[in-house]
Amino acid sequence: MTVLQPLCWFVRQLSACFDRIAILANAVGTLTVLGLVAVMNMDVVARGAFNAPFHGAVELVIFAMVLIVFLQLPDVVRVNRLTRSDGFLLMLDLRAPTTAFVLRRLIDAVACIFMAIVAYASWPEFIDTLESCSYFTAPDFGPPLTGDLITDLRAATARCDYFGTPGVFTAPWWPARLAITASAGLCAILYLFKVILGGQPAGGSHGSR
Repeated sequence: MTVLQPLCWFVRQLSACFDRIAILANAVGTLTVLGLVAVMNMDVVARGAFNAPFHGAVELVIFAMVLIVFLQLPDVVRVNRLTRSDGFLLMLDLRAPTTAFVLRRLIDAVACIFMAIVAYASWPEFIDTLESCSYFTAPDFGPPLTGDLITDLRAATARCDYFGTPGVFTAPWWPARLAITASAGLCAILYLFKVILGGQPAGGSHGSR
């Protein structure tokens, strides 16, 4: 028992650390929502008052939605608010609580495996989109390296695989791919801790299932 207590304490502290990362990602996602609202309001005002729509508003909304969903997903997992059909489990809570507890851990284990597969599958796509920019290597096309950090960074970003419409709005794909990969990986870790710790957040907050 004396050996398990420090180990359990360490696991809970590690879980709490990843919980804080999920909370931080959620905060960034919320700020992205606020920025998106500001852009949409600007577009409405520009269309109505000046008959000059904000070019790239549609593309920006689509791009931002990817970031918002995957930035906020880990915190949704953390507080147990990911949508699921739990009527059967709620019934088992009353009649066979131990069975319900085991089934919840099994569901969390399956979710952990699924999220790990998503992270594993999306990682090569993130690497491909990042390498298309040639941030750290000599470029295959475009202007050569100048030695000036800012100039080379701008040139590398312009070489990236992009999302959007040239001349209207373009953005590198790799931040969105990074958000998907990191979010899925973090969700897998959070589900793993739920399996180990019994499905309760380390910080003690309980979300409804």
